[in-house]
Amino acid sequence: MRDGMHTSKPSLLLAFDFGLKRIGVAFGNTLTKTATPVGVIEAEDEKTRFDRIAAIIREWQPEGLVVGVPRHDDGEPNSMTARCERFARQLEGRFGMACAQVDERYTSAIIESCLGGDEARRNKGKVDSGSACLILEQYFLEGR
Repeated sequence: MRDGMHTSKPSLLLAFDFGLKRIGVAFGNTLTKTATPVGVIEAEDEKTRFDRIAAIIREWQPEGLVVGVPRHDDGEPNSMTARCERFARQLEGRFGMACAQVDERYTSAIIESCLGGDEARRNKGKVDSGSACLILEQYFLEGR
């Protein structure tokens, strides 16, 4: 059930905005179709990154995962596309749950615009967790 996480009851989901330095995390459910920022994982090394993700999964008990996959404006892959797709596959393999992939082309730009340039530069974590919220909301908009 790769992208089809629908069940007869509301599904609880965690979304990730993958980055080389930080990973933004958001939580939501298919009933309210809303997302709430959880925070940011500082991505020092792969083991630490996945240990922190495991702790968040234990705490929030999601039934599925969502990862944003960036692309160029024209839809072509960019330098982060393959890394984000790999991250989604790693989540599926390590945690044994479906991990949907969502186009996240403009999420960081939208959040940075909403925060204003100075605030966005001062608080990259807020941008990353806000982007994870937009990724999850995009997943809901796509009706998955």
